[in-house]
Amino acid sequence: MQRSSRPFAPFEFMIAWRYLRARRAEGGVSVMTWISLIGIALGVMALIATMAVRSGFRAEFVDTILGANPHTTLYMAPRQIDDETAVPGIISDYDALTQAVAALPGVTRATAVVKGQVLVQAGDRSNIGQVYGLTLADLKAIPRVADAETGIGNIDDFDSGIAIGSGIARELGVGVGSSVRLISPDGAQTAFGTTPRVNAYKVAYIFTAGRYDIDQTRVYMPLAEAQSFFNREDAADEIQIMTTDPERVDRLTPALLAAGGEGAQVWTWRDSSGQFLKALDIEDDVMFVILSILVLIASMNITSGLIMLVKNKGRDIGILRTMGLTQGSILRVFFLCGAFTGIIGTLIGVVLGVALSLNISSIMAAVNWLTGGGAWDPAIRGIYELPAKLRGIDLLKAVSLSLVLSLVVTWFPARRAARMNPVEALRYE
Repeated sequence: MQRSSRPFAPFEFMIAWRYLRARRAEGGVSVMTWISLIGIALGVMALIATMAVRSGFRAEFVDTILGANPHTTLYMAPRQIDDETAVPGIISDYDALTQAVAALPGVTRATAVVKGQVLVQAGDRSNIGQVYGLTLADLKAIPRVADAETGIGNIDDFDSGIAIGSGIARELGVGVGSSVRLISPDGAQTAFGTTPRVNAYKVAYIFTAGRYDIDQTRVYMPLAEAQSFFNREDAADEIQIMTTDPERVDRLTPALLAAGGEGAQVWTWRDSSGQFLKALDIEDDVMFVILSILVLIASMNITSGLIMLVKNKGRDIGILRTMGLTQGSILRVFFLCGAFTGIIGTLIGVVLGVALSLNISSIMAAVNWLTGGGAWDPAIRGIYELPAKLRGIDLLKAVSLSLVLSLVVTWFPARRAARMNPVEALRYE
């Protein structure tokens, strides 16, 4: 009576490993093994690097939004003067409303802001600017702006000047201490109509928020000066709010609307960037599916290699069966042959993928140098560099996918080897 050995006995590993070792007479099998291993390694590397870059891009994009913009904004609906004319709503009692909003659970900071669009000029150069009027304390509370490592000048001098983005400073060719002119079409009312308002201000501070569109357009002005410049005497345009949990900012909307009263409206950071983030999520899913197909194609090479191995080892299978090995043992031997290839390829792919992700900045710098600086355009992508963020869940997904596919495609040729009739295998030997 044939006695079954325990599953995955040491001799099964030994036979499987010997079959995978290169031999001159079985070069085809060895070549297919190497092709399978390299294909899986490259597929896993690409999958890990892509997911790391996508995670890093999303994290950096969200961080630049939340680091220089409010999590949510409370403002008043436009006022209708007549059938054809409407004026933007303003907040007259902004001090009381700011204190009421700041007292709401989940709110960390509330800031009264005056907003307006201007033309910024220095010499014969000009640029469009979006002005935010606020206090020095509120400016210091903006993480991406009040960053001593990226800022130029002393932010404490803000009350005696203005703060501008590094993009505007570069376009206008100005630095700290330079003078710029702000021109607003909504100026003083005269008998001949509205005249543009032109004021000169000293640049007290230059910031880099990390987003191209912010650095290229944003200007911060002391609140009192902004109220005077934009004809907002004792009023504000909106209340900008920071929260403890930006990802769940929508939960605060009912309380904010109640605090604002009639005509109040809310605009969250998800309203302004939600569609882009949804597009990123869809792209993440599509990229994962595409790269998973690449890993599957690489795994299918294991099937080809194992079929060739089973064909070349027909005589060995017959001898092993006559020596007492069961179908289960033969199945496990050839299953281990494919599993070794998948596991080793996956491990190599993980190492290469992690190394590529950790050095993505250096790689992109080299690519930019080779292409003359056109590989990463911040004017299109919004942020200045291609970031990468390795997450444990992404590594787990890549490893699990590769191993599962490798083991699944290994099963079928291993099962074919186990069902081989030893008599037929030895008939012509």
